[in-house]
Amino acid sequence: MKEGEIVIKVSLTQNRIHVSGHANTAPYGSDIVCAAVSAITLTLIRGLENIAYMSLYESVEPGNICIEWQTINDTGKALIDTWFLGILGIAEEYPVIELETDNE
Repeated sequence: MKEGEIVIKVSLTQNRIHVSGHANTAPYGSDIVCAAVSAITLTLIRGLENIAYMSLYESVEPGNICIEWQTINDTGKALIDTWFLGILGIAEEYPVIELETDNE
C-alpha cells in the first residue's frame, strides 16, 4: 500500500450504504481494519433487520457490502448513526478509508 492511498470506500446516502475495497494494512486474514469495518457493517445489517425490523436489500461479498432500504424508522436511523460513528473512529486511527455522504 502506498502512503496516503485510500483503499476502503464508504458511501452513505438517504437509502443506501455501500462499503467496498480492502485496507491492505496487513496480510489477508490478519487485517484488523478490514475486520473492524466488516464486523460493524455486518452487525448493522442484523440490527436493522432484527432490532429496527426494517426490510432490506443486502449484498455481501468479499470486499463489497451493499445495504439498501425503502423506508427507515427512528431505530434504524439510530443504528446507522451509531455505525457511522464507528466508521469515523476507525477512519481517524487508520487513514485508509474514504467517506462519502449525501452532505458532501
